[in-house]
Amino acid sequence: MQQLLNGLFIGSIYALFAIGFTLVFGILDRLNLAHPAVFAASAFVGIGLAEAFELSIWVILVLVFLFGAVLGLVIERVAFRPLKNRPDAHFAGLIASIAMAGMIVAVLQAFFGPQTRRFPEGTAPEGKVELFGASATYVQLAIVVICIGLVIALNVLVKRSSLGRSMRAVAENPTAARVLGINVDRVTAMTFSISSALGAVAGVLFALNVNSAQLGMGTAIELKGLAVIIVGGMGSLPGALVGGLVLGVAEVFAIQYIGSSWRDFIAFALLFVILLLMPQGIFGKRKVREV
Repeated sequence: MQQLLNGLFIGSIYALFAIGFTLVFGILDRLNLAHPAVFAASAFVGIGLAEAFELSIWVILVLVFLFGAVLGLVIERVAFRPLKNRPDAHFAGLIASIAMAGMIVAVLQAFFGPQTRRFPEGTAPEGKVELFGASATYVQLAIVVICIGLVIALNVLVKRSSLGRSMRAVAENPTAARVLGINVDRVTAMTFSISSALGAVAGVLFALNVNSAQLGMGTAIELKGLAVIIVGGMGSLPGALVGGLVLGVAEVFAIQYIGSSWRDFIAFALLFVILLLMPQGIFGKRKVREV
């Protein structure tokens, strides 16, 4: 039970990171590889806020969410919008986002240095609770609650709001959406903003869970985020959630029963097994894109 809970905790972070990833891909058909840099930058910014102003973790999460939203707008405006009319816009945007990620990490190193950073003691509530014979810290419980809350809020936004209807229209056919009067540029910017805000919160939660933040932490989770959206089904929000939880649980059980060196092997072997059995992913549908 303890390992299952640990897997759900880390899987929740994977899911939140991957949902931000797949939101842009599912709606805009773009792969934003600056997303891992947002993940790392937000963790460092959160630690910097805690050190400078001694803010509580709840205030930090709100500020980091806003920081991620603004950074997402910058990424869209600098790395993607200037290239949108090119014939190779997909590939050009991909490369531009990699360059943007390198710039963000360079800025991080200039401001924070290459050292590993940690949240000061007392930033997050301390203590444990007993659950079904296993123990969980308040931070771990908060991670699950925050992830579930954000996923529900995002689903409501996409399914029920005017912005969400515009997002789904753009996902189906951007040209037709523009003819219908939808401001596609605005929807694109908002999609990047929301996606990066989710990635930012995931970065802070990850740094809290492992009690450290490193410049390369985004790169380390990048491939797992891609694996999660492939396992769950490209462009599927429920798929990213389930895929993240499955990957997290598989990793923890691999460490416990086989060895830590087999963690990544098991996680990515799971990717191949699922793709062999379900080529579209768990929630993917052939020739249908979901947002």
